[in-house]
Amino acid sequence: MYNQDPQHGITLEKMLTDLVDHFGWEELARRIPIKCFSNEPSIKSSLTFLRRTPWARAQVEQLDARMRR
Repeated sequence: MYNQDPQHGITLEKMLTDLVDHFGWEELARRIPIKCFSNEPSIKSSLTFLRRTPWARAQVEQLDARMRR
């Protein structure tokens, strides 16, 4: 059966990396205003924050879904 979800099987790390590649840290911090994107951002520190913060992770997933359309 084919899964209609464009994010199916995509890890949080892949989502974040793709968003940074597409928007850059500055634009990502503007779209989702959280400190880990604006203050010395890195994939590792952002993943740590996003894995512990459901509301922030949801915003990243929503932006990623919009980008993939």
